[in-house]
Amino acid sequence: MKDQQKLKYKRFFLLITFLFFTSYATSQTFKKVNYQEISIVGSELFSIDDIVANSSINLPTSLIFIKTTYAEKELKKNLSLKNVSVFRQIFPFGLKILIKTRTPIAYGERIFKGEKISGFIDEDGFFISLKYSDQVNLKKITSKVFGWEENFKETLSKILNYQKNNDVEFITITFSPNGFLTLEEKSLKTILLGFNPKRIENQLQIVNNMKNQIKENNILEKIDNIDLTDPNNPKIKVFKP
Repeated sequence: MKDQQKLKYKRFFLLITFLFFTSYATSQTFKKVNYQEISIVGSELFSIDDIVANSSINLPTSLIFIKTTYAEKELKKNLSLKNVSVFRQIFPFGLKILIKTRTPIAYGERIFKGEKISGFIDEDGFFISLKYSDQVNLKKITSKVFGWEENFKETLSKILNYQKNNDVEFITITFSPNGFLTLEEKSLKTILLGFNPKRIENQLQIVNNMKNQIKENNILEKIDNIDLTDPNNPKIKVFKP
């Protein structure tokens, strides 16, 4: 009999505890989040003001009404982040934001609303605003990208990763306003690639092969430009004496 009573008391205690914490958690979700209840983990580049300015999070606002998935998409795009996770927390109360930044591997310039904006480019071809870039190891960066646009990311990524793994060094990568792509390689000088992004892998392989062959023939200093707009018919223009 005593064992049964103890079991009843234990179940009753657990039920009361459960109801208490459920009630407490529910009340906490409707509690308003303020600046001091937001924590940012993973980067010191961003302030809470940056988070609020680049997302739909309005403070103060009830924890339950913060659209975390939508805020993640906004922050990832607006701050050029590699990844971001936004968590609602009851214990401790508040909003926790985990940030993974992109690593700059090239300088970059883009035109936005008629204004030139300077920043950096990562290995995936994403543009990183100067304000939100991790500037560690910037002395190692030698490539510059001009005329960056959203639809050039994939092509740009292939170029930057190709030079990382091969014996080529692109000083400048330039997209004209109409999308014509021109490279300047350290030894080969100006290389015209044209408008077709589907040819880029083949063109880069040709650039690498040509550099090796030209080095063997000691004619690098005579080259004016290389035209690879038609990869099946590469043309080398040399300086005329």
